[in-house]
Amino acid sequence: MKDLIPQAIVHELDRYIIGQQAAKKAVAIALRNRFRRMLLPDDIRAEVTPKNIMMIGPTGVGKTEIARRIAKLANAPFVKVEVTKFTQVGYVGRDVDSIIRDLLDVSVNMLHDEKESEVKSEAEVHAQKRILEYLLAPKMSKDVEAFLDGKKDPQLIEDTVASRGKKTVKVAVRASRMAKTDAPAVQPEPAQKESAKERAARRKRIKEAFAANLLEDKIIEIELDQEDTLGAMFEYMANFTSGDSGDFVGDFVPAAFPVNRQRTRKISVRDARSVLMREEAQKLIDSDQVIDESIKRVEQNGIVFLDEIDKIVGSTVDTGPDVAGEGVQRDLLPIVEGTTVMTRFGPVKTDHILWIAAGAFHKHKPADLIPELQGRFPLRVELKSLTEEDFREILIKPENSLTRQYTALMKTENVTIEFTQDGLEEMARYAFLMNSRSEDIGARRLHTIVEKTLEEISFSASELEHTTITIDHEFVQKRLGPVITDEDLSKYIL
Repeated sequence: MKDLIPQAIVHELDRYIIGQQAAKKAVAIALRNRFRRMLLPDDIRAEVTPKNIMMIGPTGVGKTEIARRIAKLANAPFVKVEVTKFTQVGYVGRDVDSIIRDLLDVSVNMLHDEKESEVKSEAEVHAQKRILEYLLAPKMSKDVEAFLDGKKDPQLIEDTVASRGKKTVKVAVRASRMAKTDAPAVQPEPAQKESAKERAARRKRIKEAFAANLLEDKIIEIELDQEDTLGAMFEYMANFTSGDSGDFVGDFVPAAFPVNRQRTRKISVRDARSVLMREEAQKLIDSDQVIDESIKRVEQNGIVFLDEIDKIVGSTVDTGPDVAGEGVQRDLLPIVEGTTVMTRFGPVKTDHILWIAAGAFHKHKPADLIPELQGRFPLRVELKSLTEEDFREILIKPENSLTRQYTALMKTENVTIEFTQDGLEEMARYAFLMNSRSEDIGARRLHTIVEKTLEEISFSASELEHTTITIDHEFVQKRLGPVITDEDLSKYIL
């Protein structure tokens, strides 16, 4: 974080997002101010709150991508929500407090994954030991040795009863049925007691085979901790906390649904490694520490992206309270300003969470929001519509550009695609033309343009192995020219 100066942040965003320098600078400064705040004395630090940002601009120009990339760059908990999904508290629907609960869930998962990677080596060692114990168990070891010898199950003998061409049907017949009826009964030989030397030799052989990965396909039966699925169900249905749901289940249904009991599972040695490694890693991770650190990370570094905020501007009903519009705005006031939200992991303070709101504001203006909410977003940045030059750069510069994606996809079929400069300019021109002619959907128009251009290549790629196809001006015109010329047709296709 120390090295993330605003210039470096903007430079990192330039790798994925074209243009929109004003928005990039705003989020870069907000991110840097978080680092500066952590260096302040405690008495001043508590008073410094983030300056929330409102992005105004048409769809597809990079609003969401800027917020997502900035959160990834800072390794901060991030959640994107559409405010149109919420309703005022007291009415049917989701309330805005669920935003913080979702953000904390993201933080817990992030931190858990980090802790799991830290203990991965130790967990792998414990998982290996457990698998070896299963393989060396008295009931399993002889079966493992038979597996190494390539022997069939002694209970079954495969007898081919029908064969037609390449199709062979096999029926497993018990060995006892294969005995002749007129043969004299044979008394089974008494089982010889295995010597300690033979046991030691078999154990050594299994250990060596396991170390050499020769038992990967062997099916073993392992014991796993039973997940408390019933407790989770009650927690989801009744909005109980984890402790409450556990007590509820324990008091009312202890006999019918035992909680936290062992369960067995038959699985190959290969798959058992990952399953047992996750379980062993869980034992090595301090869950209380994960929760405490997750809450702290949300409170100090959390980022919430409120999308489509312009859709809750203005009353959408003729009579009665506007529970999905102004009602949601009023519910957002305290949570954006700073309050305490109760979650299943404990209380979370929202005073220093960074809020980024975004909307196109085609029919309304930011000034149409209630004044109190406008004051919670003091910084406003306008994102401009994409130009033809922007479309051309979007096809070339970003590390995740569409041209690179399609080139890599076709490479899997041994087809090489080469984009020429005039071909890229023609696709950019068509994208800009369609946005000007119909709805402006920003860079998303390029997905349609590029897909339509390469449609026939994608369809026939298996027949074009070891060929090189050049996407130039003529190729793009041949594929898109007739559609672009027919305005009525282009409205439905592009």
